[in-house]
Amino acid sequence: MSLLTVYVVIYISSIPLVACLVHLPHAERILRMEASEYEILAQVEQQHWWYTGMRTIADAWLSQLPATPQPRRILDAGCGTGGNLSWLQRYGTPLGFDFSSHALSHAPRSFPLLQASITHMPFADASFDLVTSFEVIYHRGVFDDVQALKECARVLAPTGHLLLRLPAFNWLRGHHDDRVHGARRYTKADLHHKLHHAGLLPVRTSYVNTLLFPLALWQRLRERQQTNATAESDLQIPSPFVNTMARWALQREANWLALGGRFPVGVSVLCLARPHHLT
Repeated sequence: MSLLTVYVVIYISSIPLVACLVHLPHAERILRMEASEYEILAQVEQQHWWYTGMRTIADAWLSQLPATPQPRRILDAGCGTGGNLSWLQRYGTPLGFDFSSHALSHAPRSFPLLQASITHMPFADASFDLVTSFEVIYHRGVFDDVQALKECARVLAPTGHLLLRLPAFNWLRGHHDDRVHGARRYTKADLHHKLHHAGLLPVRTSYVNTLLFPLALWQRLRERQQTNATAESDLQIPSPFVNTMARWALQREANWLALGGRFPVGVSVLCLARPHHLT
């Protein structure tokens, strides 16, 4: 199947898909979501192309981490409704926290959960071998994103890793960023600078959600002609056909990343980092 074919079939259903394409990365961990939005998120994040595809992309790097003699101690910082905890089990023993009690009320009870802030984590130093944080520190509720990264570094073991995913490029900012209180978007250079200040060293960095990037850009251009943001939820699953095609595109990206490839542009930026003091 060619990428042109994917663009054509997705364009036919462009309105529902593009809304999700641009907005879902930023809706994944919204500290002030309405309770009803968290309920929808808990229902869709195991099937929606964005969530399933981004787990596949993360697998491309996590599966290549060095083996450990014991199961990794894993922290999902800003776990939302906990949809990633079952997936993270393949890499060790996960624990999740989120600032929102509404989000945690929908999280699976089979995992340890607590309510906490990413800028003041209630954990001892070097408590975890892997910390993941997906679409969290960009939020307006995180007043100091460098402090949040410092906390990630503090709770990491000396040989541990942080996997971070964030919305990319301020020029992709749109209505949804305002609706969900998104305070910032990142370039690779921005993120590397903040990681260094937090005592973290980038190991691998790439933009992701790249193959569908033209549709995201098209949506942003449409928004430039609109004056008001809509209030409708962005968390609905598109048609099965569109869902499959979009997931196929993210799977192709994951394959390239697993081979050591990188993408020069994308809707999000993905970074794997480690403590700076590791030699």
